[in-house]
Amino acid sequence: MAKNFVLDTNVLIHNPQSIYSFADNTIIIPITVIEELDQFKSISDKKGMHARQVLREIDSLIKKGALKKGAKMQNGGTLKIALTLKEDSLPNMNKESNDNKILAVAWELQQQGERVFFVSKDVNARIKAEALGIKARDYEREQVEYTSLYKGWKEIKLKKEEILTLYRYGKLPLTKYQFLRNEFALLKTEEDPKTSAICRYNESDQSLVLLKKNVEAMGIRPLNLEQRFAFELLLDDSVQLVTLLGPAGTGKTLIALACALLKILDKDPLYEKLLVTRPIIPMGKDIGYLPGSKDRKMNYWMQPIFDNLGFIFKSAYSVKKAMFSSKKSKRLTTDILMKSNLIEIEALTYIRGRSIPHQFLIVDEAQNLTPHEIKTIVSRAGDGTKIIMTGDPEQIDNPYLDANSNGLSYTVERLKAEKIFGHVFLSKSERSKLASLAAENL
Repeated sequence: MAKNFVLDTNVLIHNPQSIYSFADNTIIIPITVIEELDQFKSISDKKGMHARQVLREIDSLIKKGALKKGAKMQNGGTLKIALTLKEDSLPNMNKESNDNKILAVAWELQQQGERVFFVSKDVNARIKAEALGIKARDYEREQVEYTSLYKGWKEIKLKKEEILTLYRYGKLPLTKYQFLRNEFALLKTEEDPKTSAICRYNESDQSLVLLKKNVEAMGIRPLNLEQRFAFELLLDDSVQLVTLLGPAGTGKTLIALACALLKILDKDPLYEKLLVTRPIIPMGKDIGYLPGSKDRKMNYWMQPIFDNLGFIFKSAYSVKKAMFSSKKSKRLTTDILMKSNLIEIEALTYIRGRSIPHQFLIVDEAQNLTPHEIKTIVSRAGDGTKIIMTGDPEQIDNPYLDANSNGLSYTVERLKAEKIFGHVFLSKSERSKLASLAAENL
């Protein structure tokens, strides 16, 4: 018996290509969903873009059949636009609610003996569907298992002689363990707990290469093992896409900015500028529209970036404490780099359509992006561009994403074996004892 998947509006906004995700089955789009997409289409943000794309996809199917009866899709499935036939089909429920109008379509199909599944990113809508006896599910095509996500490094127990060989020659052939490209390793020995080494896997000769001990960028040094691994990827120009995941206070944004500044301020820089962006999604209740020009509005959202830049400049020029002691001086230093076009702050809304060559691009708070949005950003990269994505999948402000379905986690899982990709999960908070306490217990 064929399956009928009734799609909620939020699924289509989440992934405009979701109508092609159900193979040979029938996709039902209630007319209320079309009306909601029509309301979104004039908006200039990601919702508007996705709404317009979905409507274009649906319009292209008209040539393949009447949407009321069902139009054939390229994946073998059928797409239908459905109306609610009975006003009182859902008794004791608010008939003016769009969610209930969408559910009414699924309910009527089920009453006709059809096999129906309601697909929505909205937990409340799924609960109501289950209460009505309709099978409900989240849109899971792009989900991963966050609890078992690739960490970027592993700990291995070796003989003391092997670790000493590594120190002697700088590398150690090791074929008895499976490694991914750009994966790191902490080597230990049971014979002597003090004997250890940190290294990186080299795929070309299947060996572990010893990492240098002293590394820094703009006065910032790695404070723990995971940060040291992150520095290695950030400063390696052959790794063009780096993801840094971890709780608040682990230094993800700070070390990414420090390494980026080191690269763009080099005597012979490979990158022309540093471009920093982050999704504009408020934590908690929105405070409404912000005053001023676009640049002034961006300053409010980018304040965490400016805070980190001020800290970096203070560390880099600690010998000139008098010059950089005041907040005004720190802002002036950032302003100089921005006016020199070495640092650019941009909203993600304006990234779409751009080509970004020879730039060091940092996407902060990337856990609030969908897989489709991540794809849009990465596809903007031109020749010689390096992209860093940072975020904490356990702190998501997007109501339709979670640790398993966000674009950052999805990117790690899909690209972990690629040669130009590197990833590190940072677990230790270095901000303060209080920040560490909050990250672990609250």
